[in-house]
Amino acid sequence: MTSGFASLLIALALSPALVSFAGFPKVTNVEPEAGKVGDIVSAKGENLDKSSVAEAYLTDGSHDTKVEITEQTGAQIKFKVPQNIKAGRYRILMLTADKKSLVEQPVVFTVE
Repeated sequence: MTSGFASLLIALALSPALVSFAGFPKVTNVEPEAGKVGDIVSAKGENLDKSSVAEAYLTDGSHDTKVEITEQTGAQIKFKVPQNIKAGRYRILMLTADKKSLVEQPVVFTVE
């Protein structure tokens, strides 16, 4: 990546007038923070309803595992820890309703 291109990306990221994340899903916490296969997990935040989020995943940075959403509102998504996942630390990914963006969330869930 050239330094000019990197500078442009940094400028865009820092300029709220040019880049807006309004309406994007945002998870602020997850309860419980750890659980086992089959457990129901609650991810709480903003813009989590079906008009904003189409699908949710757990990711370890290499593999994304789709989760089954069992309940969904604007402030919360409940999902089941999938059968085909290994123990470890995962971030939550949200596929936007327009299916154009995967938004990685700043929370961690641990599969025991």
